[in-house]
Amino acid sequence: MPLLRTHDHQAPFWLPNGHLQTIFPALFRKIKDVRYTREQIVTPDEDFLNLDWSQTGQGSANALVILSHGLEGDSQRQYILGMVRALTRQGFDCLAWNYRSCGGEMNKQLRFYHSGATEDLETVVRHALLKGYQTIHLMGFSLGGNLTLKYLGEKGKSVYSEIKKAVVFSVPMDLLACSRAIEKPENRLYLKRFLGSLKPKVHAKAAVFPEGINAGDYAKVKTFYDFDHIYTAALHGFEGADDYYRRNSAKYFVESIKIPTLIVNALNDPLVPAESLPQAAISRLPNVWLELTGAGGHCGFRDRKTKNGLYWSEKRAIEFLVEESPAVS
Repeated sequence: MPLLRTHDHQAPFWLPNGHLQTIFPALFRKIKDVRYTREQIVTPDEDFLNLDWSQTGQGSANALVILSHGLEGDSQRQYILGMVRALTRQGFDCLAWNYRSCGGEMNKQLRFYHSGATEDLETVVRHALLKGYQTIHLMGFSLGGNLTLKYLGEKGKSVYSEIKKAVVFSVPMDLLACSRAIEKPENRLYLKRFLGSLKPKVHAKAAVFPEGINAGDYAKVKTFYDFDHIYTAALHGFEGADDYYRRNSAKYFVESIKIPTLIVNALNDPLVPAESLPQAAISRLPNVWLELTGAGGHCGFRDRKTKNGLYWSEKRAIEFLVEESPAVS
């Protein structure tokens, strides 16, 4: 499919760059009319995942959208809440799941979550199937977008027939390139925020599993690459950060996706360099579209003019989910 550079998204003039388009929604967008019902499920390794449901009341007669959040996010992030509100208004049920250690409760096992932990997404999908849903769409943001694409690529032709479409936003498809991008001086605010959020989790884990994780090593963490090399890789069976990035970057899996999938990234995303996206490879794929917007930042996409509180990303996702599916090869 040809790459599409969309021109209908225009950011407000008072958000003139990718940093402001990223930060403003994260800090100032407030969504208070989404009500979740929480369900906790047990994973095959006897850990747990917290699932937050927003359902219209029609049960499995509706289509279900499973939403995967970004790094150190949860189901309460504005981009998740905004999308859930938009989708439920259109009659979709929503399941926003929280990764291990996210959502306000530390998980039980030594391991955390990571960009390629598709076994947990598989657990969530299987649970949704047991509820009787015949139509399921997947949606992911940032890390959750990479996770979603990797999952679909791993599944390939064996993807569950109930999974019909996928939409992902602001996807770091090349984890090494994005890890290095966050080290740039202009991105130090994001780096500080992420590492500041991860540090207490490391200390909490070390208190329970002193033989499995050394909190003292956090003094060596100066970059996100350092964190992944010292902690993510070690806790999840990878040889180091480079091995972790190579085995989990969505760019290595996207060519095996067999359902209609829309990838949306902004050219001014401060955390995902446009040149890191496998544009040439995607342009040859029959089931995958890459839309590049000039503006939007990272998980931002606030329109110049908003109607009913909708952001451009929410309108675009709904358009893709409800339009007639193209032929799938």
